Amino acid sequence: MRVVVLLPGVLRSVADGRSKLELDIEEPATLAGVLDVVAARYPMLDRRLRDERSILRRYVNFYVDGEECRRLDGPATRLRADTEIRILPSVAGG
Repeated sequence: MRVVVLLPGVLRSVADGRSKLELDIEEPATLAGVLDVVAARYPMLDRRLRDERSILRRYVNFYVDGEECRRLDGPATRLRADTEIRILPSVAGG
């Protein structure tokens, strides 16, 4: 099944300049499974999204069809065909 991952400008340099990744994922699909596919294709991007234990980085937000994944089932969030995943790193500063 196909899912779409949308990347902000700050992450595009580690994804060959892409703003959108269209991925074919085996079912049953989860957010963690999508991130595993991303890691295989773009290892530098994965390092920005997950730590060495494949845990979601605290200051990166993952929205699954508009809902923050931590309000769902986190990495175990199940996906359906044409799911849109938006990745937004937190911005801090003053």
